[in-house]
Amino acid sequence: MTRLLCAVLFNVLFYIDTVAIGILALPFLLTPRRMCMRFGRFWAQTVLFLLKWTIGLDGEIRGLENIPPGGCLIAMKHQSMWDTLILPPLLGDPAVVIKRELQFVPLYGWYATRSGSIFIDRKGGAGALRRLIGGAKRAIAMGRPVVIFPQGTRTRPGQPVADMPYQPGVAALYRELAVPLVPAAVNSGLYWGRRAFVKRPGRIVLQFLPPIPPGLPRRQVMSELETRIEAATAALEREGAASG
Repeated sequence: MTRLLCAVLFNVLFYIDTVAIGILALPFLLTPRRMCMRFGRFWAQTVLFLLKWTIGLDGEIRGLENIPPGGCLIAMKHQSMWDTLILPPLLGDPAVVIKRELQFVPLYGWYATRSGSIFIDRKGGAGALRRLIGGAKRAIAMGRPVVIFPQGTRTRPGQPVADMPYQPGVAALYRELAVPLVPAAVNSGLYWGRRAFVKRPGRIVLQFLPPIPPGLPRRQVMSELETRIEAATAALEREGAASG
């Protein structure tokens, strides 16, 4: 089966799966937040299964031992939708920082809100930053890991940081939360490009790096975070390219 046909099959099944489960599970919106998150994990697992079955695209996780127990801050490279799909099954009950526009997407936005996602208005200025910090503090108090994509959007493999610089939100969370900061690298863009209809078979690698302890100066932590993530991401991209 050609890649185009596989992509068509995946997209058809993805929308059928999402709409069917989303409608059948509407009563979950009336249940406690943790129960709604269980539904979110189930939906993500079905999509990941479809991705493996139709495309032949799987994932590998490295460095889970670097995630400390309890609340922590994870700053993760973002290259494709896979990066958000893997988080609920992998981390259990993460509070993921996502753009506010997704809150208004039917079904997805409803469940993301009820599950405790943290929405950020990227044009909201200081007020948006205060709400981001408030939501993250509540998540940390419950022992949930907070996941943020420090560049604020998806990037292409090999894209210079100058095109998509690291945003100040991650530094503000690091300062205010006072918890370990775990960098994470991924090479998902090699297989599932930004806005790409056709996906490639293979094995995406997500790697969690040793945590940065709290309390470092802003400039130092931002420099170290960027250096670690970019170096690890480049290495994973080279590994993926070498594997064909």
